[in-house]
Amino acid sequence: MNKQAQAVVLFLFGGAILKASLTDLYLRYVQEALRPFLIASGALLVFAAAATLWYDLRGRRGPDEPHDEHGHHHEPQVGWLLILPVLGLLLIAPPALGSYTAEQTGTVQIGAESDYPPLPEGDPTTVSLLDYASRVIYDEGRSLTGRRLQLTGFVTTGDDGVPMLARIVVSCCAADGRPIKVGLTGGPPMDVPAGTWLQVTGTYTEKRGKDPVNQADVAFLQVTEWQPVSAPKQQYE
Repeated sequence: MNKQAQAVVLFLFGGAILKASLTDLYLRYVQEALRPFLIASGALLVFAAAATLWYDLRGRRGPDEPHDEHGHHHEPQVGWLLILPVLGLLLIAPPALGSYTAEQTGTVQIGAESDYPPLPEGDPTTVSLLDYASRVIYDEGRSLTGRRLQLTGFVTTGDDGVPMLARIVVSCCAADGRPIKVGLTGGPPMDVPAGTWLQVTGTYTEKRGKDPVNQADVAFLQVTEWQPVSAPKQQYE
């Protein structure tokens, strides 16, 4: 791989990062807060590509660099492998983690607070799946009792075919993503494919379950109504 080829690879790689970070595509892979760093990284790679091409075309090279008999640099061919993630991002654009990940990975509950604040005003009150599960598991639902709650997530299947609502929780990026799952009980029959995004309204229930993957505690929601919705812009919690 000569310098010009390296410049092309760098340009494509940086361009792919910029394309993802200047649209909502990057939200499939990392948290929203990382967008400025992605833009800076992509711009730096594009600049490095331009500088590499300019340097090569001017014929500047160090006196001790090895050359072959035609005057070309000997560069590792493994660099061409960088084309693979570029093509994947530009041509395929893998989707955000969803129901398959939830079915293969055990639910996670992240820590317990010593004191859960009252829920915000509203009827129903919008609650994240992670917040709901934490209040149920660690606070025994004290702050949830008597309130109508609205949760949004995608459908996955629990033990014995029980429908569950799930979302992927990420600390940094999709590579560390793990699902948070909430079991659904009662309400109108739920006959939708796995991966369908739903907005579910219901109330707190003392019912508990176990995740079939890692046997972790799973909170349940007593469903009163549900409806399909479009996947949100930010699919991760």
